[in-house]
Amino acid sequence: MALGREYESRQAVGLLYGEHHGWLQGWLHRRLGCRADVADLSHDVFERVLVSPHAAQLAEPRAFLTTLAKRVLFTFWRRRDLENAYLDALARLPEAASPSAEDLALAQEAIAELDRMLDGLPAAVKRVFLLNRLDGLTHVQIARETGVSVATVERYMKQALLHCWCLRRDPE
Repeated sequence: MALGREYESRQAVGLLYGEHHGWLQGWLHRRLGCRADVADLSHDVFERVLVSPHAAQLAEPRAFLTTLAKRVLFTFWRRRDLENAYLDALARLPEAASPSAEDLALAQEAIAELDRMLDGLPAAVKRVFLLNRLDGLTHVQIARETGVSVATVERYMKQALLHCWCLRRDPE
């Protein structure tokens, strides 16, 4: 019985892809203008469709795809902004302190992995985690910086660490 539902769901996704993939690429192209990014992001949207429990019974498929595409775009822009900020910081370093191309590639890979691991957490939780782990701020300093209590900072840190720990144990 469950196998039948999975087959129906995959059929529905295939039909959704066939009927709306071109439309989705056009929608993304109007926002990005870069065919390579459009191809990557439309792929990411349909990856999310595959794991969605709602894909088989959509009343408004384009609205659903638009919602997923907006989330994927947000992640894409956030990651790009983070990478650009990192590259800008590197550009300001004296040449002798500049990392090698290999170190740069490793850092970009680490940024992407960190972004993937934190995906799904609320923005406030991510910010607290990054202030602690990347900037080295204490919980008290983070509380002052963010305007929340130390107890909230501790709760956010616990939430982020548990989220990351669960992902490391079960990477999908």
